[in-house]
Amino acid sequence: MANLLIQCVGDPLRGDDGAGPEVARRLLAAPLPASVRVREHWGEGVELMQEWDRVTRVVLVDAAHSGAEPGIVHRFDPSNEPIPADFCYYCTHRFGVAEAVEMARALGYLPPDLRLIAIEGRDFGLGQPLSPAVAAAVEQVTAELLALARRED
Repeated sequence: MANLLIQCVGDPLRGDDGAGPEVARRLLAAPLPASVRVREHWGEGVELMQEWDRVTRVVLVDAAHSGAEPGIVHRFDPSNEPIPADFCYYCTHRFGVAEAVEMARALGYLPPDLRLIAIEGRDFGLGQPLSPAVAAAVEQVTAELLALARRED
């Protein structure tokens, strides 16, 4: 059983929305303790929630589209505050990160320690690479999560 689950959300084919999957790829390339599990997700909220069972700590990594400068790293503690529903980048036909957190809250299913790290993006166009500011934020977030994961050892 994992003590720390890192769920990285996004679509690597949609520009800055690929921030989460890029963090996942970098984490999975590093040696991690057995108590840490890293998963890449396309953003389906029910799928995210299904993995929260019997996990002590969850960190969600996603792209944000709030109008802030690209590369800004936003941090939320969804255990104590709701995530604005239109904050994370998502397709309108999807039950996404914010909806999953609020559904889990309503059902009494939130993990004991849940965090959201959202990297502000700007270009979510199909086939675009990560923008330079988002790529730099991916480096920062990856280093932070590697340090967190190593403390689990």
